[in-house]
Amino acid sequence: MTEKALPRPRTRLYLITPPQIGDIPAFAKALEAALGAGDVASLQLRLKRPDGMIDPDATRAVSRAVTGLAQEAGVAVLINDSAELAMELGADGVHVGWDDAPVKAARKLLGPDGIVGATAKNSYHRAMQAGEDGADYVAFGAFYPTSTKDGTVAAETELLTVWQSAMLIPCVAIGGITAANAAPLVTAGADFLAVSAGVWQYEEGPAAAVRAFNAVFDRLADPA
Repeated sequence: MTEKALPRPRTRLYLITPPQIGDIPAFAKALEAALGAGDVASLQLRLKRPDGMIDPDATRAVSRAVTGLAQEAGVAVLINDSAELAMELGADGVHVGWDDAPVKAARKLLGPDGIVGATAKNSYHRAMQAGEDGADYVAFGAFYPTSTKDGTVAAETELLTVWQSAMLIPCVAIGGITAANAAPLVTAGADFLAVSAGVWQYEEGPAAAVRAFNAVFDRLADPA
């Protein structure tokens, strides 16, 4: 099947941290190299305890090491789950999950300038509601099997196409995405690809992964 250039803005990369980071200075160094390797739109700090809940202490520690670095590179920093923590840490916004605080509450706390993203899994209705409540983007997935997050549901690429054709709010594709399987999601209409293991566990290193993703985005971008 021939891949076609898309008559819309170029897809961009949305990085998500690993759920646990043992060596924070080493991670900061890897992140700096990754951000220098190609276009990255945003970085979500998603640090979790073994029970799956947000780890505030780990989030604070990682934020101290990387938030300024990322923001200086023009990368928006988002905190997973907690708008309160996002405000405390000087982040650019928050991503709220399926079972987290409502979008309306996050928007009220962060104000009109803060970024609020919302998980929609495979629900067009849930995505529409998030948009009506003030979300700046919605995230669909998982599109591929993933070991990074529990409790995922399968989503079809058609969801991205339908959303792109009808809605102005950007959509993010998430779930098991690698540079090797990214193209169908870009072609289907994803504005952003949210990636964790596909960058941090890339065989040639995170910087090489960022270059590989951007090569896909460049190949499929609208030439106009």
